[in-house]
Amino acid sequence: MASALTDRERWLALGLLAAVLLLGYLVLVHPWWTQPMLEVNERIQALRERELRVRTQLQQAPAVEKQLAAALALQAQRPGFLGEASTELATAGLVQRLEAVVKEASPGNRSCGIANQSPLPQATGERFARVAVQVRLRCGTPELAAVLHALESGSPRLFVDNLNILSSNYAYMAPEGGTGGLDVTFDLYGYLKPGVVAPAAPAAPAAMTMPEGGDAP
Repeated sequence: MASALTDRERWLALGLLAAVLLLGYLVLVHPWWTQPMLEVNERIQALRERELRVRTQLQQAPAVEKQLAAALALQAQRPGFLGEASTELATAGLVQRLEAVVKEASPGNRSCGIANQSPLPQATGERFARVAVQVRLRCGTPELAAVLHALESGSPRLFVDNLNILSSNYAYMAPEGGTGGLDVTFDLYGYLKPGVVAPAAPAAPAAMTMPEGGDAP
């Protein structure tokens, strides 16, 4: 009986010792030693993974630069965006392009001329910044077809939208005496290169009247 009680006390003492050791570990060792070491190991692992990613990116840099150079060369061969660096310059470029096309279709504006033109507000919600000009022409039918074809088939890419063609009750008389029987309005627009910052929503300025295109009604 005494031997049994001794064994029970021995096991009880061992259990109490184990509980004290566990409590001491949880209170003293784990928060002050184990947990900081685990955090240090996690940081070391994260730094190693970051170093591996950086090393991989550096190894891929020559290939990426080669692909970028090829893409820029392709874009230079087939320019689709307006070449100007701001909305104001791009608008002026659109106007110059329009004037050149009209003069080419009707030298001296004998049968086609620009009645007026005015920049349109910046469109919102589009992937690329759009630069647009509202145009009004007085043209003959062949000259109008030539103007629209030249605008949409040239480089950089320009687009014609909201095209409205009316037959005038009177003929447009150019200074040289030519006539154009169509009153035409449309929006001419193109897109700025990615990365060019355009105004969010500029107000449309007053319409500009072109002297060679006749007076607007």
